[in-house]
Amino acid sequence: MDNKDVISTLNDLIETCKDGEQGFRTCAEDISNASMKSFFTDRAQQCAQAAGELQQEVRALGGDPEKSSSVSATLHRRWVDIKSAITGKDDESILNECERGEDVAKRSYAAALEKPLPEGIRTMVERQYQGVLRNHDQVKQLRNQARATKS
Repeated sequence: MDNKDVISTLNDLIETCKDGEQGFRTCAEDISNASMKSFFTDRAQQCAQAAGELQQEVRALGGDPEKSSSVSATLHRRWVDIKSAITGKDDESILNECERGEDVAKRSYAAALEKPLPEGIRTMVERQYQGVLRNHDQVKQLRNQARATKS
């Protein structure tokens, strides 16, 4: 894999992290439960740190790092905002959308790990992927708790 391909892969992951950061911030703003609000704020900060780490690596490779989230994530957040307004910002609905966003992040990281990345970069991407998996599982658990509370 040449430098250009590695930079492109890392820039895709930067977009994914930026998407996650914005998605978690949106969830923190919309969720009513105070402990979940804190959880989402923390996750947004972790996504920002992951993006920064990836941006630093892109610079080290001589590339121009991505600085913004993807257009599709912006559209997804807009859809979440509309859906939240319609459903009265129900916590379970917000958690469902957050889980959907984490599904996208899981696919992005899995796709990156299918590529022959340089060893040090692979290690960083694998570590970040484990964080994505934890986020997904925690969001799913929170969603299941919200669903059980409703019943």
